[in-house]
Amino acid sequence: MKPFKYPRLWLTVWLAAIAAVIVLSLLTLSGLPELPKGSDKIEHFLAYFLLSAAAVQLFSTQRAHGLAAIGLIAMGIGLEFAQGAYTTQRMQDPLDALANTLGVLAGLVIALTPLRDVLLRLERRVVARTPS
Repeated sequence: MKPFKYPRLWLTVWLAAIAAVIVLSLLTLSGLPELPKGSDKIEHFLAYFLLSAAAVQLFSTQRAHGLAAIGLIAMGIGLEFAQGAYTTQRMQDPLDALANTLGVLAGLVIALTPLRDVLLRLERRVVARTPS
């Protein structure tokens, strides 16, 4: 982990986001408006992009980034299989798994930019302004 003042908080937030993606991937979401065909791929891409970019924010090594990416890709593929096997209203879609994977890979690119430490800098600013 990067040298956060509250590493458990940030790790918990990331794990909660992962749990939310898992739950939303397996829930039957009836009553929501119908989206244009194929637009769900953008949602898949963005969800996994954010999870991956958050991993870059949290973890300091390329190895940790790689392990997080492998885990997120495996999760995305596994959830697609689970949708086909364990739900009646959701479908397994290889293109969703592809969108998930591309989102993870795009999120990793953040590690190559100055944005890789945004959360660390933000936390330091907030902590510096907080009275003791």
